[in-house]
Formats: sequence, structure tokens, C-alpha cells
Amino acid sequence: MPEEMTYARAGVDLDAAQRLKSRLAELVRFTRTPQVLADVGPFAGLFRLDGFQEPVLVATCDGVGTKARIASLLGAYQAIGRDLVALNVNDLLTSGARPLFFLDYIASHRLGEEAILALVEGMVQMCQEVGCALLGGETAEMPDIYRPGDFDLAGFAVGVVERQELIDGSRIAPGDVLLGLPSEGLHTNGYSLVRRVFRVGMGEDPAAERGRLEEYVPELGRTLGEELLRPHRCYYREVMAVRGLVKGIAHITGGGIEANVARVLPPGVRAEIHWGSWEVPPIFHLLQARGHIPPEEMRRVFNMGIGMVLVVSEAKAQQVLSSIQAIEHMGYVVAE
Repeated sequence: MPEEMTYARAGVDLDAAQRLKSRLAELVRFTRTPQVLADVGPFAGLFRLDGFQEPVLVATCDGVGTKARIASLLGAYQAIGRDLVALNVNDLLTSGARPLFFLDYIASHRLGEEAILALVEGMVQMCQEVGCALLGGETAEMPDIYRPGDFDLAGFAVGVVERQELIDGSRIAPGDVLLGLPSEGLHTNGYSLVRRVFRVGMGEDPAAERGRLEEYVPELGRTLGEELLRPHRCYYREVMAVRGLVKGIAHITGGGIEANVARVLPPGVRAEIHWGSWEVPPIFHLLQARGHIPPEEMRRVFNMGIGMVLVVSEAKAQQVLSSIQAIEHMGYVVAE
């Protein structure tokens, strides 16, 4: 007699998924704001927009990339959940928007209930820190797409800004100043290259890869794994403190400083970056030496110690410098 086929035999356990959904709903309630009109459960989240005269909605979508491989090897799921919210909120901030709500997408071979809960716990923590509601998400088990232990993590954030307070870079002019906010190491970019340089998260022997991650690296003052999982810093408090003084904001992600700053500049101007005016963290020197990576490639791929760049007028630069700790004067806007 032919064996009966079920979804569970195909690799997807619906009963386990339902149990997980109930536990996730309890976590998500910690981020609920008065504007949220429905608990987790319906097919769509509901959010009431009020208190604005001419609101502009701002939306972002991004993921943690192959940093997830490092998190999986070390079982550091909560940290990567925080990263996901932080990087999407940073993208909202470039327009001057405050985050309203966040949604996540977790896809895996079969990640396990506790790992998924840890991921969402990290998201909840960061959402609470920036006053953002975790409105919902999707958890997909796809055993024929992902290898055991693999997962992908993406997020979607929506924020709001009054139209008159929108930061769009249109007022940037020659003579404006570039001010850089330091990064916490690599953040979430360049890990496909990083993993090859250090031979971790490459699908080789997990014990050997984990051993390399747990090795103490004197140049870093910590283990390699601790360095590679340093958080993607969220700049919410810093940007909110000076939002009215800023003409443009660039979140330094894939493409490095030059390419990302160029995205916020109007026609007719360019950024003159004073390389060497800030201290580059040790991880970038180590990467370059171990991987024999050309300097121009380092600058094109990595943030090189600057996670966000603010463009301000020279007249207001000192006020911004006085308002934010650990900020670097890193160049000017000049005419092309």
C-alpha cells in the first residue's frame, strides 16, 4: 500500500507553526502602540495614522544578507534580529522619518522554534527602543530551497515625516560639510567577501568554522565571531536630535561611503571626502591584510568605520558637532 503523504512528511509541520504563531503573538504585543488596531492573527496589520498635517509615508525594505550564516553558526539569533530593525530604521531616517511599524520575513530550511523566537525577541527589543510597532510578518519553511541551518531574514519598515520636514538633499550646495557617525564595525555589508577571507559560513565543516569564529584575535581585542556579529548600529536618537539642522543623510551600506553619499546629492555637486580624517576600526585593516584586498575595493565594499553621513551647512556644523558625541568632520560638498 502506498505511503500516505502529508505536509509534515514533505518538511513543513503545520502544528508546530501554529504553536509558534501563538508564542510570537505574545512577544509582538510588547511593541504595540495606540495606533495599532489589530493583534497578530488577521491577514493584514492595521495602523491608524493621526496627528499629522501633511504626512509623507516613507517605506524601506532590506535584509541582513549573509551575516545570517555567521549568526547561524554561533546560534546568535537575537543579535541578528536587532540588526534587521536597525538597518531598516536607518534607511527611514535618511528622509527624516520616524518609524511607525515594522514587518519581517523569515525563510529557512527548518530553523526551529527557539531560534525563531530569539530572532523576533531581537526585533522586539529594537522596535521598543525606537518606538516602532512590530505589526506582523511571515515565517516560511522551505526545505527544498534552503540547506539545514540556513535562513534568510528580511524586513520592511514604514515611517512618517511632515512634508515640510522632509530631508531630500535638494538644498545641498557647495561648501556644505560632511559629518560622519561611526559604525560598529562591519554592520551588515560585505559579508560574502568577509566569509571568504576568514573561511567561515562557507558550508564547510561546521565545527572547524565555529572554531575559527571562536578564536581570539589580538588585533581585534575579541574573538572573530564577536567582531563579525557586532551590531548594526541604529542612529535614531542622533538623527532625531539634529533633524532640523540637516540637509541630507546617507546610510552607509553596500557600495561604501562614496556611492551612498552620492545618492543624496543634487546635480552639479560632489562629495570631497578627506580619507584619513577618522580612525578606521581594526577589522578593516585585518580584512585588507588577510584578503590582500586593494584599498579602492575596501572603500567600495565596506563602510570603513562610518555608518551614516550627515550633510549640513557650514554655519550649522558646529551646532551638530556639539549635539552628537563621537562624530567626525570628514569632508565637504564641492561643485563638479
